[in-house]
Amino acid sequence: MFQPRRLFTRLETLTDIRRGFAGEWVVTFIFLLFGTTSLLQAFVIPTGSMENSLLIGDHVLVDKLTYSPSDAASTHLLPYRDIRRGDVIVFAYPLDTRIDYVKRAIGIPGDRIRFQNKQLILNGKPVAEPYTVHLPVSNPYLDNFPAYAPPGLRPRAQQMLDQHVVKGELVVPPGFVLAMGDNRDNSDDSRLWGLVPRDSIKGTPLVVYWSFDAPTEDLMNNNISVDHVADVVLHFFSKTRWNRTMKLVHGYRLGY
Repeated sequence: MFQPRRLFTRLETLTDIRRGFAGEWVVTFIFLLFGTTSLLQAFVIPTGSMENSLLIGDHVLVDKLTYSPSDAASTHLLPYRDIRRGDVIVFAYPLDTRIDYVKRAIGIPGDRIRFQNKQLILNGKPVAEPYTVHLPVSNPYLDNFPAYAPPGLRPRAQQMLDQHVVKGELVVPPGFVLAMGDNRDNSDDSRLWGLVPRDSIKGTPLVVYWSFDAPTEDLMNNNISVDHVADVVLHFFSKTRWNRTMKLVHGYRLGY
């Protein structure tokens, strides 16, 4: 039985969650039809920093083939492509590579990025982000990134600001991507821990194969609680978000 991994949307404690529910039969069937773990991998979303694009309790299949490998020869043999602005990406968390995160690629190498009162300014032009959620809170650093860096910022993020901010804009260096959550005011992302190395990016979510309305606490435990098992068994039909079943996860052509 395939076990979907937890796909972190912000900093949490690493655990190996086992998912022994009906949704696994769905993903097993999909795997048997369309691929193996070398092509696809199952994950579960435990937190809300990618809302409303990805919800807590979404079980997703991640396409591990899309992005171009470093091998130039294989690039011409298979339909690989490189990361585009606006792609939803899965990557190894730079501060602990045992953990996988999901965010949106906001800046690719060469891009100049800044925010002004939560408005993205990309390469000198305001750009719409229809996928974002903004909370009615104010944070000078997050709202006007990369200005107003707070004291005590993680060293990796401080290094990013020290080395790659030019005239008030972050210039994304070669080999890296700037990644942010869609739930912009509730996301632990590149603004707080630095740039994502290109080599750490594993793929992009392809489809939500099952979505169950469960709280974060139920998806963060080392072991499945009896209460959670009972919740799934008793409320599988009523708490499954049927409108999200087999919902494709789309990127957004940001700034094109």
